[in-house]
Amino acid sequence: MGDTGTTAQRPPTGADPMPRLALFALVVCLLSVTAAVVSFANGSWLGVVWVLLTGLSSNMAWYYFRRDRLRARTAAGTRAR
Repeated sequence: MGDTGTTAQRPPTGADPMPRLALFALVVCLLSVTAAVVSFANGSWLGVVWVLLTGLSSNMAWYYFRRDRLRARTAAGTRAR
């Protein structure tokens, strides 16, 4: 698990693929939002835990997406904002 040191292959369009960890965190975020809505609709306070998980996973998705974008910019030789 982790970086193997190889560069990721780009699609034929030249676009950068979305980082895998960011995609997984985004899926967890969407699922936890759904679970929170269902929990609150059923009158359960367990939805609070799902809301906290939503916040954590959305921050993880943002972090991994941003990290990959900055790495791609520095690898291309452009200055990152």
